Amino acid sequence: QLQLVESGGGLVQPGGSLRLSCAASGFTLDYYAIGWFRQAPGKEREGVSCISSSGDVTRYTDSVKGRFTISRDNAKNTVYLQMNSLKPEDTAVYYCAASLGVLRCLAQKVDSWGQGTQVTVSS
Repeated sequence: QLQLVESGGGLVQPGGSLRLSCAASGFTLDYYAIGWFRQAPGKEREGVSCISSSGDVTRYTDSVKGRFTISRDNAKNTVYLQMNSLKPEDTAVYYCAASLGVLRCLAQKVDSWGQGTQVTVSS
């Protein structure tokens, strides 16, 4: 069974940083593109970033470009999302998900979802 577990969320002040982790169990991430998605209260889920299985292709939604960085360590079976210069509008539940390919990730065609981690940006 594919299982993804997110961690690293929390409360941070505007301008602060957090690093989210997405760890896999029961399967290896090597063959999967991994995406980070978020959903704020009353809003639809949106894609934040995707990274290819090898890590050589990354994509970001416009609102986080230059502030967020996605990376992966296949040896640790983990994908990260470094979030800097956080804004109140980044407040949401963040989910990671595995897809068989970056194009599927970008289309939110997901094979496995994590349970989510709350990120709150507030003073």
